[in-house]
Amino acid sequence: MQKILLVSMFQNVAGMLEKVEPNLKNKRITYIPTASIVENTDSFPEMEKQELKKLGLIVDELEISASSYETIQSTLKKNDFIFISGGNTFFLLQELKRTGTDQLLKEEVNSGKLYIGESAGAIVASPDIGYSAEMDQPEKAPDLKENTGLGLVDFYTVPHDKNPEMGEAAKKIVAMYSESLNLKVIHDYQAILVQDGEIRILESV
Repeated sequence: MQKILLVSMFQNVAGMLEKVEPNLKNKRITYIPTASIVENTDSFPEMEKQELKKLGLIVDELEISASSYETIQSTLKKNDFIFISGGNTFFLLQELKRTGTDQLLKEEVNSGKLYIGESAGAIVASPDIGYSAEMDQPEKAPDLKENTGLGLVDFYTVPHDKNPEMGEAAKKIVAMYSESLNLKVIHDYQAILVQDGEIRILESV
């Protein structure tokens, strides 16, 4: 059974992870920062890794665009959880497809391994990422031929609602797609938990 946690900004909701998965101490988490390498977000991966370590996790970083298929496969299999950080969703999807990580992720998540997706990592779990073009720059993924996402969920996450920088883009996405797509809109202190077939919006207090 799938267990998926989708967030806008992990550092704001890190405590939720302990509620979703109480036994974190000394568990290993595959941390994939690939979406951030084409954006000016160098500080975010470091902050996120520190938050994960504070929870007692052992962080195993995996930059998929620079890793072999065999390394990606063995890392995902041996570790207990998966975390995909924010950044450019189109570049992330390009590299997931190019390396074959997209299929490996589906296998691991569908077998019950916890998937944590932040921002781009949340969007890429959707059936298609095209709707996020208002929030991202598709041109940063010149080799991406089509926008089919991982399809881990049957809805479309819109992160960063009311965010000072990205809130306007989130509002545009809602205006453009609210009637045609099943959107789940969250702000930076919320998360979407998918577990046992149930979808819940969690809020950091």
